Amino acid sequence: MTAIGRRRVLAAGGGMALGAAAATACGSNTGRGGGSSGPGISQWYHQYGEPGTEQAVKRYAAAYRKARVSVQWRPGDYDRQTAAALLTDSGPDVFEVNGPLLDQVRGGQVADLTAEVEPVKDDFPQTVLAPKIWQGKIWGIPQVVDMQLLYYRKSALKDAGVEPPETLDALVDAAKALTTKQTKGLFLGNDGGVGVLGGTPLFAAGLTLISAEGKAGFDDPAAARALAKIRQLYADRSLLLGAPTDWSDPAAFIQGLTAMQWSGLWALPQIEKALGQDFGVLPFPRDGSGGKPSVLVGAYGSAVSARSRRKAEAKAFAKWLWVERTDFQQDFALSYGFHIPARISLAKKAKRLREGAAAEAVRFATDHGYAEPLLWTTADRTAYQDALSRIIKDGAHPESELKSVLRTVNAELQRVKKK
Repeated sequence: MTAIGRRRVLAAGGGMALGAAAATACGSNTGRGGGSSGPGISQWYHQYGEPGTEQAVKRYAAAYRKARVSVQWRPGDYDRQTAAALLTDSGPDVFEVNGPLLDQVRGGQVADLTAEVEPVKDDFPQTVLAPKIWQGKIWGIPQVVDMQLLYYRKSALKDAGVEPPETLDALVDAAKALTTKQTKGLFLGNDGGVGVLGGTPLFAAGLTLISAEGKAGFDDPAAARALAKIRQLYADRSLLLGAPTDWSDPAAFIQGLTAMQWSGLWALPQIEKALGQDFGVLPFPRDGSGGKPSVLVGAYGSAVSARSRRKAEAKAFAKWLWVERTDFQQDFALSYGFHIPARISLAKKAKRLREGAAAEAVRFATDHGYAEPLLWTTADRTAYQDALSRIIKDGAHPESELKSVLRTVNAELQRVKKK
């Protein structure tokens, strides 16, 4: 997955361009399944940057025998392209969808996939499946799981006499202690964490974005206290800003520009190759007595257009690829990039995820993972991120900023519950 794709899945800020390069777009391909004379189905993917991924998905399509599957690799703003295409009769039959599906479901744009997923429903982590469920029905099939985590340089912490931080207060202190003339203590992205952190500090404080009861989950003084500590990192000048690449790329960490970096699981092989065993991984540290460690997880999902003229055939293909063909699912997750297979049973079998930092990361995702909930809308996300920017960069009061966000969230909850 490209850095842009990862940001869309795992960051609050949407598809802001990053420094990491994406692969060149390769147009479309008609994969024909073994001489199949079945109907034609179009399938869209966002542009992955990992070598071999495009060839792999075309190979999967070509292996399907019940229909001709045409794969389109879509560069640029994939989310906007699919949103526009789904309003027409010429859009894709099967397509990747990013994050929660509420707008597509409420707009009647995606087909119900409950029957296709139900037999293996319990084999998906509920954290990543829940944003695909609305009114008891499943509207998308998770493909792979990505996650964020904190990388730290063991030797740098040892030299500074700093323990790996297990609380947010300890993270603030560690970042300050690790900051020197040559190295910053922590890298949260070139915007100081505005784009990547999202609701992570709130979950670390024991809160949520939207509660299980469908209400705003951060109307609590603990939210403001947690965000004030993120501001403290910025005010202390402990954060690396203006790095050559952004948070999703581990270059700043590998080059020693920062002693700790918040990034993604996909960066682990590159870090391990460069640093050997001189690094460790942690979840985002807990905050306060009611807090808990926290990591954001996300999953692109496979969905079927409700306007497809071949809806039954499209649903059958999606089920074949993302439910039945576990060999392709394992290959897709680990042969080209570094992701957790969406199926729990496959993640347990994956040799590359059984030991070392990778095994720790999988445990974090299992024990401490959260995903943006279905009811967290684009308007909510924008209001929260704007507030986070003012808090971190401008020193705005967290309490007043969060009150403004709560008004937006409450209005959005009323809107989406009307229908």
